[in-house]
Amino acid sequence: MKYILMMSGTGAGCEPIHTWPQKDIKEHIGFMITLCKDLGASGELVSAEGLAGPEQAKLVRAGKDGTPITDGVFPETKEFLAGYWIVDVENPERAYAIAARASAAPGPGGAPMNMPIEVRQVMSGPPPEFM
Repeated sequence: MKYILMMSGTGAGCEPIHTWPQKDIKEHIGFMITLCKDLGASGELVSAEGLAGPEQAKLVRAGKDGTPITDGVFPETKEFLAGYWIVDVENPERAYAIAARASAAPGPGGAPMNMPIEVRQVMSGPPPEFM
């Protein structure tokens, strides 16, 4: 079963990584690299990406003629998607275990960040009755 593990940040509780001490940035990135290598070696990693901060986000919708209309930037956003992993695992409990490991990534001072990780199953398609 495929799951997406979404790491969320909060404006109040998540200092932008570029403001951390260099040593802490290296430790955090090293942790994430090791996590992805381990998941790749076990055959569970499908994809993983970190995302730019919300200060670079745009909300897009289609105008009447289909042209994109953008709104944003939204620096006042209270929560934002910081990154994600897509994993292919045997059961939801394994996805939860991976999420807990990712949540414990080191932050400033090396302390575990314990960031919330939302775990959702990736659906393979619509129900057959709608095809």
